[in-house]
Amino acid sequence: MKVVITYPPLNTAKGIPLLSQNRQFQYFKRPTYIYPVVPATAATLLKKEGFKVVWKDCIAEGWDLERFYAFIQEEKPDVIAIETKTPVVKEHWEIIDRVSAVGGSASGGKGQRLSPKVVLLGDHVTALPEESFENSKVDFVITGGDYDFLLFNLCSYLRDLQAIGQLTTKLEPGIYYRENGQVKNTGKFQLNHNLDVLPFIDRDLTNWKLYAYENGNYKNTPGTYIMSARDCWWGRCTFCSWPALYPQYRSRTPGNVLEEVSLLVEKYGVQEIMDDSGSLSAGQWLKDFSNGMISRGLNKRVNFDCNMRFGALSAEDYRLMKRAGFRLLLFGLESANQNTLDRINKNLTVQQIIDSCKLARKSGLYPHITVMFGYPWETYEEAVKTLKLGQWLLKKGYAYTMQATVVIPYPGSPLFEECKANEWLKTTDWQRYDMKEPVMKSPINDEKIMSLVQSLYRVALHPEFIFNRLTSISSLGDFAFFFRAFPRVFGHIFDFKAGAKK
Repeated sequence: MKVVITYPPLNTAKGIPLLSQNRQFQYFKRPTYIYPVVPATAATLLKKEGFKVVWKDCIAEGWDLERFYAFIQEEKPDVIAIETKTPVVKEHWEIIDRVSAVGGSASGGKGQRLSPKVVLLGDHVTALPEESFENSKVDFVITGGDYDFLLFNLCSYLRDLQAIGQLTTKLEPGIYYRENGQVKNTGKFQLNHNLDVLPFIDRDLTNWKLYAYENGNYKNTPGTYIMSARDCWWGRCTFCSWPALYPQYRSRTPGNVLEEVSLLVEKYGVQEIMDDSGSLSAGQWLKDFSNGMISRGLNKRVNFDCNMRFGALSAEDYRLMKRAGFRLLLFGLESANQNTLDRINKNLTVQQIIDSCKLARKSGLYPHITVMFGYPWETYEEAVKTLKLGQWLLKKGYAYTMQATVVIPYPGSPLFEECKANEWLKTTDWQRYDMKEPVMKSPINDEKIMSLVQSLYRVALHPEFIFNRLTSISSLGDFAFFFRAFPRVFGHIFDFKAGAKK
């Protein structure tokens, strides 16, 4: 049985769609590609168990739709799996209907061509699984975040049915399907899979070099992504849709992750690794992993980046991470207003934000901060307070890099439900949830919200910011990274230009 795991071409008039395994969808003027760990794990698992797997990321490869449809006609897959997200799900519905007409495998007997079975995955369809059946010819929707395990289960089910005409594999909970014109499901998905049993990703199968260079977080290339856990051990921030995928936090053992890091360094020559767990495990897990990096000498061979929470670590933790080869720590700042931090359930204070940045930077680590504008309850003055804190942290060198965005309430997030209850949503046209405009009502007009985002990126042009970056350069690698980052900053300023949606 042949399985195609794909990101089909999308409308690029707005820019490059940042879709693959991404929590906050955006269009970028300059290419940025995130390596999709869970779909890549699914591809590896399927191949290991005897399926013929084809990986095709048309976004990263720059394909257009006609080339994609011709590819489907030529490959004649039995199954096509697509990760989707709110702003592009409508485009995916249109693609699914066209793919169904194009045709698939010739496995129907007597030369009969069968349409491929199309499977949708991701946070949007987890929140609204039946919607895609109503609007497209999709065959299956996999809910929850373990869609590597569930896609393997579904393909095994279909292979048995195709090969012997009867079912010997039982579908796991979390799968939606059609039966006699009705949408049915196998029950609520369960996160009871052991992550340590998964094979390490076959990076060649999944064309890892497509994602190894065009990523603004990498100081050293080639770089790649892993996930030591699924997903965030806090997992209660109301704006985030990923807790709907992963309502329980699970981590791999430190030894298992260290083995993967060793493989990436030895076999693939990776220079920088981003752990894309929502929050890296802290406490004893972090100590064991860091000490393992040091004892194996990996700390001298690869830089390690991760997502972390403000207030979670001590000065001793940061120093150990620095010795272990950690470089970039991504923190969710989100707002400088305590009321907002409390309302979105961040479980931190503004002072913890400042203190954590200072501690991390003092230890030789580089904090990256994420900031959001456009909360329905914030005034312009409050939003400016967030802008000023972000600017101050960056100019003083306490934060090294940053990402500024518009708050988007994705289906599946508590914020989306709060918006519905308070009638804050301007629209439920999902294509407008692409961060080109605010979709929530706000005391601040749209142009000012977009201008606030741009203003934070413009701090990169401030003399104090430039001076601190130049004085932090200690190698040719630092110099190259500094000048490589500038075009991306200018690109982001235009990404959030008022009226960019047009």
